Amino acid sequence: MAMSSVAQRAQLSEFLKNARGRLTPATFGLPQPGRRRTPGLRREDVAALAGLSATWYTWLEQGRGGAPSADVLDRIARALMLTDVEREHLFLLGLGRPPEVRYREAEGVTPRLQRVLDALDPSPALVRTSTWDVVAWNRGAAAVLGDYGALPPEKRNILRLIFLDPRMRSMQYDWRSVARFVVGAFRVDAARAGATAQVAALVEELRASSPEFEAMWSENDVSAHGEGVKRLKHPILGELRLEYSAFAIDGRPDLAMVVYNPATPEDLEKVRSLL
Repeated sequence: MAMSSVAQRAQLSEFLKNARGRLTPATFGLPQPGRRRTPGLRREDVAALAGLSATWYTWLEQGRGGAPSADVLDRIARALMLTDVEREHLFLLGLGRPPEVRYREAEGVTPRLQRVLDALDPSPALVRTSTWDVVAWNRGAAAVLGDYGALPPEKRNILRLIFLDPRMRSMQYDWRSVARFVVGAFRVDAARAGATAQVAALVEELRASSPEFEAMWSENDVSAHGEGVKRLKHPILGELRLEYSAFAIDGRPDLAMVVYNPATPEDLEKVRSLL
């Protein structure tokens, strides 16, 4: 049960105190107090910023009272200017579970993450969002899977490419099976990210443009994009077998990295020759 252990209450208390101590009244335009024994905001300041009773917040920080609601924790997280990771930790301490998914638009990748992709050459690797937009890739991906850089950003969506790009379709050995798998995995990822509303326009576009997507979407099947083997009919290299694995990116729940390793030495040599 949430907040049932003394140790968990103590951890929540310390976490709130530390977060409060990092902030200053000046950050929020609050009056600067005189000399004080401890730095940071007062409990009354946090309560006011979160729209809570000062007494109730004090009890929470002291490990007294009942369990807070998700709405209260959200307000405290905003008042204390917590990062996404800190907000998740607050919920785990306060309610024993992570917060509801809060979708945000992808912001691209850092130069460091791009260097990780580049270091994986010749294995094709890319980073996609929870709505299956490709936002970063390496040379191997451009050569084997497709030149995403030649497309405008709004066209770099894997579903759109699978269903509307003849070249991408012709590269699949079993297009129908691949397309059905992609639709199921996309449905899961979008729902998990809380992005159902954000993908509505894309779904409607594909339903209007592709009878096959319309039929597959209506089936309501779901699948997981974990790992497997992908067979391609590459226009230059011929048949390619690639073992793929999808990885979560720590601190970026909106992104996933997918790496395609050539399955055999022959496949590896083919990709190297193309690069």
